[in-house]
Amino acid sequence: MSDLRELLKSGLFRRLFATRLIGQFGDGVFQVALAAFVVFSPEKEATAGDVAEAFALLLLPFTVIGPFAGVFLDRWRRRQVLVYANLLRSGIVLVVATQVLAADSGLLFYVSALAVLSCNRFILAGLSAALPQAVENERLVVANAMSPTAGTLAATLGGSAGVVIRALVGAGNGANALILVVAAALYTVAALMARTMQRDSLGPDERPATSTWSELKVVARGLGEGLAHLKERKPAAAALVAITTNRFCYGLTTIMVLLLFRNSFNDPHDTNAGLRGFGTAVAVSGVGFFLSAIASPIILRRFALSTWITTCMIGSALTLAASAAWFRVAPLLAGALVLGFLAQGQKISTDTTVQRNVEDAYRGRVFSLYDMLFNGAFVAAAAVAATTLPMSGKSVALLYATVAVYLVSGIGYAWFCAASRCAHQERSSATAVS
Repeated sequence: MSDLRELLKSGLFRRLFATRLIGQFGDGVFQVALAAFVVFSPEKEATAGDVAEAFALLLLPFTVIGPFAGVFLDRWRRRQVLVYANLLRSGIVLVVATQVLAADSGLLFYVSALAVLSCNRFILAGLSAALPQAVENERLVVANAMSPTAGTLAATLGGSAGVVIRALVGAGNGANALILVVAAALYTVAALMARTMQRDSLGPDERPATSTWSELKVVARGLGEGLAHLKERKPAAAALVAITTNRFCYGLTTIMVLLLFRNSFNDPHDTNAGLRGFGTAVAVSGVGFFLSAIASPIILRRFALSTWITTCMIGSALTLAASAAWFRVAPLLAGALVLGFLAQGQKISTDTTVQRNVEDAYRGRVFSLYDMLFNGAFVAAAAVAATTLPMSGKSVALLYATVAVYLVSGIGYAWFCAASRCAHQERSSATAVS
């Protein structure tokens, strides 16, 4: 708690933190409006393919925009990115609201939604890259526990607010459009909050000497340099592989739970009940995120980052196997709580591992690669779900395959870390003897 109090004494950290909370609260509101329009409309059926397609389309910018975000985050003032990207997505959300009001779910609607989420890439990657500028190195664990976790919780609360608004004003497109207007207003407030920080306060400390255009032409080379940097930072690389696997498994589970609440636990025609049920599962998982933010810094005082990552992976396997096998609401909600706790614990540890092992000059590119892997894994999970999950969401085979992936990945990560430590000790011994 003393580290947390010290963090909150920093005016720069408080402003960065507030920008995250307001923006991610808006993200939750925006996502509920999209889900209500695309998946939970009474006139539409929701198959695994439909849900997977929606997830894949909406997450595509999180994967594709990543390399370009890194180029700009290592070149532009990160504070300016937070200001203008929030203002831009606010305007685009208003365009989406007019499309929803007109019941237009065609190509232009998806392009607009993708544009909003493309702005999110710059914002979230920028927040992560800027965090070490706002806190001291020894407090990064606490900062990584508090900031992204609180942001996730804010998004969950924003989603709950969107569900409440929809319940109060109705289930039609007018209600969805109103929710989108609320999201646009929140994004504008986030931009105004970011503007209270000094222009150069969030870095980068050094900027590439080449022009922006020439940098864009060599994005592939920049990605290669980021990957090469990661190869030299094996703890960070191994942690990224582990979190990518976790995200794949979490994606499969999320789509399964959505279909269960949409088509099995509730009348498929009662879309408000399905949305409330899925929203409850997301909220319970958000509570797990919050609890993990409190517990992980305490746990990491006693255990290594790699040990906690391993525990989270294997614990997720056991939790999923125990909670989902009966396909009942109560066990699934209990599992959502624990899985949220473990998933966020692993992300806190991964963020800290990457930040501690990556130089600031590469941090924007590496965190953009991180985002590519993190969200690309969810897109891959959507593709698998589309071909394997029935409309009901019930698939014992896929469930236990997911458990196996969690388990094998956790054991593999533990083995790699143990082998790396042994190799390091052998090199150190050889150096001492010589």
